[in-house]
Amino acid sequence: MMGDLPIFKIGHLELNVLLGGMGVGVSGANLASAVAEEGGGGVIASVGLGLLKGYFDAEFESAMKRGDFNKLSGGGKRDLQNKIYARANSDALADEIRKARQKTNGVIGVNIMHALTDYPSLVETSIRENADLIICGAGIPRDLPSYLNGKNILLVPIVSSARVARMILKAWTHLGHPPDAIVFEGPKAGGHLGYSLEQLGDSDFVSFGLERILAEVINEVGPNIPIIAAGGIYTGKDIYDTLKLGASGVQMATRFVTTKECDADEEFKQTYIDAHEEDIHIIKSPVGMPGRAIMNNFLETVENKRVRFKCDYDCLKSCNPSASPYCIAEALINAQKGKMEKGFAFAGTNAWRATEIISVKELFKALKEEYNSVCG
Repeated sequence: MMGDLPIFKIGHLELNVLLGGMGVGVSGANLASAVAEEGGGGVIASVGLGLLKGYFDAEFESAMKRGDFNKLSGGGKRDLQNKIYARANSDALADEIRKARQKTNGVIGVNIMHALTDYPSLVETSIRENADLIICGAGIPRDLPSYLNGKNILLVPIVSSARVARMILKAWTHLGHPPDAIVFEGPKAGGHLGYSLEQLGDSDFVSFGLERILAEVINEVGPNIPIIAAGGIYTGKDIYDTLKLGASGVQMATRFVTTKECDADEEFKQTYIDAHEEDIHIIKSPVGMPGRAIMNNFLETVENKRVRFKCDYDCLKSCNPSASPYCIAEALINAQKGKMEKGFAFAGTNAWRATEIISVKELFKALKEEYNSVCG
């Protein structure tokens, strides 16, 4: 008889897998709720939802009709526009959390990038909407516990090294709320990565980085905080092998893209199915961090020629629109909607292994079979 996937705890929560947040809008209410229904932690990616869902355009148009911009000069207009952007994203995130809650009684979390200019309002919205947990990466969120105000919401930072884990542990302990768990994201992950281009160009480091650095993170953090490993974990065997290395649990993202419930367009999913191993590249992102994505015509173009754009919302702390090769928010929104000629898909090293689109329930069944085949 096939057994279940092993359970790990984050505070009072019990999970079998934590879904990695995938933006813009790739892991939304639909995918997150489906994962939660199977005993996993369903995670909504918070980035750019107001743009993706049309909230920004609607609120901006309303402000124009009211004449809110009429008495403002350049800087004032920009400030108001940024406030509208933040409010639109918060409203869209709140609706996404509520949609997920309508579909499941399981665990729903929110992934928030510290690099976002509206990071504070996204954190506040997640707390107000009673998300079960907040997962935070793309920076060092030293201040995250200060937003809780007594709310029992679990906080999970994403780190790429023992050094960063140590910094967060020190800062959060000082604030009276050490991490409820830590996600250690290894160098095989998709999306933005906390490693240098030189490290990611070293095949030995990419192949064994998770194993080597995971041990350092576990040693640094100690036995009282669960360490959730991520990056390149694709099969039930990968789960088994990672737990044997000492991780408490795993976070997975790439394999969930090619599910029926994934919130991205079918063309986005097809990009994974059509990909070959050699199509998955490290790119330079306007965020200021390296990223891993599936190479396509859009990325080949922006490698050699800047795509001029007008920045309307200052979404990233580290982005300089005058120097950025393209608008990453626009590119990821286009991709989520299936307009791959104007965008691209982030992906982990194993994205090329996808062959078909199946349901989340079927995926969990496959993971259980794969896990049980190696654990006996």
